[in-house]
Amino acid sequence: MSDQSVLFPVIKNPKKSPHLGPDDYKSLYAESVKNPEAFWADMAEKALDWFSPWTQVKDCDYTTAHINWFKGATLNVSHNCIDRHLATRGEQTAIIWEPESPDDPAEHITYTQLHTAVTKFANALKAQGVQKGDRVCIYMPMIPEAAYAMLACSRIGAVHSVVFGGFSAEALRGRIAD
Repeated sequence: MSDQSVLFPVIKNPKKSPHLGPDDYKSLYAESVKNPEAFWADMAEKALDWFSPWTQVKDCDYTTAHINWFKGATLNVSHNCIDRHLATRGEQTAIIWEPESPDDPAEHITYTQLHTAVTKFANALKAQGVQKGDRVCIYMPMIPEAAYAMLACSRIGAVHSVVFGGFSAEALRGRIAD
């Protein structure tokens, strides 16, 4: 890395028409407090693709730490992160990966490229016998393939734990056992 400092100017108006202004936020917040179940049901329907609907939006008892949202519903994180965007945003950037060295160019991964990589990784996991409900420990550096691995596990329903490099053998063993 060079000894020169790089300055980035502050943008005065990063977006001329924000998606949500202060008044919109206050109105949505008031609605969420007034009727949280209806509010979150509406948000969930708008924001996510559900494979099966919920029977109850919120079932919470904070005194016993029992918290259950969208009871009975089924969704897939990988589908919501990737698949639902393919038809309209397939060639748009889904992930921008910045390498450690400022001399190396950033990688711009489209939704289509991400879908291909995640599907291949999911198929490789299945070829190794990984199934829905299995546990997978991912030990990788912060590279695009780590995101592919996590999304592939989600795609096939495997529970995953991520352990990034730099842990001692004992610390790694403990995280894998957990």
